[in-house]
Amino acid sequence: MQLYTINTGMFKLDGGAMFGVVPKSIWNKLNPADDNNLCSWAMRCLLIQDGKRLILVDNGIGNKQDAKFLGHYYLHGDDTLEKSLRAYGFSPDDITDVILTHLHFDHCGGSIIRVGDQLVPAFKNAIYWSNERHWQWATNPNDRERASFLKENILPIKESGQLRYIEFSGDEFPQGVKIRQVFGHTEAMMLPMVEYKGHTIIYMADLIPSAAHIPLPYVMAYDMFPLTTLNEKKSYLEEAVNNNYILFFEHDPIVECCSLQLTEKGVRTKETFDLQSI
Repeated sequence: MQLYTINTGMFKLDGGAMFGVVPKSIWNKLNPADDNNLCSWAMRCLLIQDGKRLILVDNGIGNKQDAKFLGHYYLHGDDTLEKSLRAYGFSPDDITDVILTHLHFDHCGGSIIRVGDQLVPAFKNAIYWSNERHWQWATNPNDRERASFLKENILPIKESGQLRYIEFSGDEFPQGVKIRQVFGHTEAMMLPMVEYKGHTIIYMADLIPSAAHIPLPYVMAYDMFPLTTLNEKKSYLEEAVNNNYILFFEHDPIVECCSLQLTEKGVRTKETFDLQSI
């Protein structure tokens, strides 16, 4: 098995929304905001190569939205999904599986591309993996979360015939790749866990979007059920520090991975490093 970091570019989100009840006087030292109170965040995906399977976890915001929509998020940086794949000798046609942790636009927007007047899968040879509980939640969205579930990112996946639901039986993916669910950020978000070179790596998605979010009170205002997130974070961090797991961050603008340690303030970052250094 081989793992690759796939950077799809940077975007900006409101710092207060990203850090919830934590005061700006504290979080601004961790990820300084611009004059509009916006902070830069990564859209960092994970590529798993195992035998003939090439599994992509999430795929960023994509580029099919109009300039007005993309202008809200100030896309920047030189990275794109295609450029990152090409750096490792791959193309979108090589992807066999796409695991969508959840269907918010910054995680699944690259799933679908616009070809003329049609919306078609960007990965024409891939199975797209969601789960039925989250799919139903996303396609019948509540009013608060509706703006994050864009039908043009989601419905064409099912219409293509390439959608599959994970049954969590443990046999959908290669040995060493497991999928777990959490329910605080959104209903039934999926976190892949990968056994790699003697380590267990957890793709944190939006449960812990960056290393700055490791302290328990640092819960995003975007989360649907913040107390559930708080309890899930506590459980995962305790499990991770007790078992020496490595956290892989989707949104941290600088840190790809970290190990953890238990301190008098609770679980905190021990070491930070890039995936390729493992």
